[in-house]
Amino acid sequence: MFHPKVPTNPMPTGLVTPSAVASIATVQHAPPPAPAPVAQPSTRPAVQLTPGTAVALVGGGTAVVLIVGAVLVSMLLAVAISGVSIAVCAVVLRSLLASERTHR
Repeated sequence: MFHPKVPTNPMPTGLVTPSAVASIATVQHAPPPAPAPVAQPSTRPAVQLTPGTAVALVGGGTAVVLIVGAVLVSMLLAVAISGVSIAVCAVVLRSLLASERTHR
């Protein structure tokens, strides 16, 4: 079942005769086309990651993360301070309005 069965070619039973050959005609070939231009290899060096560039990339990434974090924290603090100041203003206004009603 797992062994491949290779077909065998039976021996020809008779003589094989070639078919009649047609008359030979002269064939005119066109000149070969011009070769396609080959792209010149780039003279730019390949990008290589040296230890110095790796340190620079890590340092740049760290700086970006720290700057973005500082901006986000400052925005959060600005929202928190604004909320606290609005709450204090609301308490003061409520106190003023309540005291005005009682002093009549």
